[in-house]
Amino acid sequence: MTTPDVSVIRVRGASKQFRIRKDKSLKDRVVGIMREKRTSEEFWALRDIDLDIEAGTTVGLVGHNGSGKSTLLKLIGGILQPTTGIVQHRGRIAALLELGAGFHPDLTGRENVYLNASILGLSKQQTDSYFDAIVDFSGIERFIDAQVKFYSSGMYVRLAFAVAVHVDPEILLVDEVLAVGDEPFQRKCMDRIHQFQAEGRTIVLVSHSAEQVGELCHRAVVLDGGRIVFDGAAERGIQVLREGYETARVLAEAAAANASAAIARPADHATVDRVEVLDGAGAPVDSVASGDPLEVVITYRSSAPLTAWRGAMTIDTPLAQVVYGTNTELSGVEVPTLHGECQLRLRFPRVDLMSGTYHVTAALQALDGTSIDWKGQAASFTVTSPTTGVGIADLRPSIEAVPATSSHL
Repeated sequence: MTTPDVSVIRVRGASKQFRIRKDKSLKDRVVGIMREKRTSEEFWALRDIDLDIEAGTTVGLVGHNGSGKSTLLKLIGGILQPTTGIVQHRGRIAALLELGAGFHPDLTGRENVYLNASILGLSKQQTDSYFDAIVDFSGIERFIDAQVKFYSSGMYVRLAFAVAVHVDPEILLVDEVLAVGDEPFQRKCMDRIHQFQAEGRTIVLVSHSAEQVGELCHRAVVLDGGRIVFDGAAERGIQVLREGYETARVLAEAAAANASAAIARPADHATVDRVEVLDGAGAPVDSVASGDPLEVVITYRSSAPLTAWRGAMTIDTPLAQVVYGTNTELSGVEVPTLHGECQLRLRFPRVDLMSGTYHVTAALQALDGTSIDWKGQAASFTVTSPTTGVGIADLRPSIEAVPATSSHL
């Protein structure tokens, strides 16, 4: 996608193989050797990866669990070496990989700051000049002289991120670890990443959050089965990822239906019978325009009277992010005794969502929240919207560019 002479990261024909051991104990291993029994199998985490990343760009590596994105990030960072192919980079790299990577548990936070900085090529004098800023950013001053084995996961992330962004890296690698910190610290990290972008630094990000990729990244690389299946604009990459999740969901539901087909429910079992999505006129629909009305109808059924119950539902993205959720108790809706069928009709005057696929999950619960029956992603609908922004909500602001006046200066 880019030319090698302007690339700060260059990957050519890179593959990575791991060996997965089958023996479960030392005895199994010894017996396996004596019997010439194969005790491991080959697993290719990455296959034939070609990738160029330009200076000053932010690239998101995305894909489902096991797709190879974290392995690729480790190859770029030099943590792992490719089995075949080459991986090259120009400039100092700071990497935030799995939790605790690069930290020695028996050293204090202070000692680990100097250890990490030395690994990144900084002298003690340089680290001295950054130290106060690192500790201040991390917010763990009280614990800086405690051994990090006593740190919480959030404290690990705070200190690791603070070191990474204060050692003047030209390339920053981030692997999902920001999901561990609390919300104010995540916002603080995002602000620093935006600052890095403004300074023209290169960032490679692994994330399961489509919203985070859409907010930060110029480009998305989608991996599946250890191979790159898409490399291009972040918005399109997110769409490809969501389509992949949708395909996997359909296959999983089909398999689950086949597995449970022979299982009969008790005659008095109360169930979520079906979920329907209707348009403003009450007709079944699978696609609506952003801003249009929508109705969700959930039908519950019980062959014996059920008096203490509540109905619940959520609207979710394909990545399981809840867009909206409620239940009859929260909404102040009194439900009748459930005997036979009962319907909940949820009317949404406007569906102000961005383009994408959304799923409806419905539940039948006891009043203490215990699930009686549950149907995940029981119905789906697609929203179409002009591409005027990113995220989930289509807030449709009125935007006006007004020349600044002296009174505003």
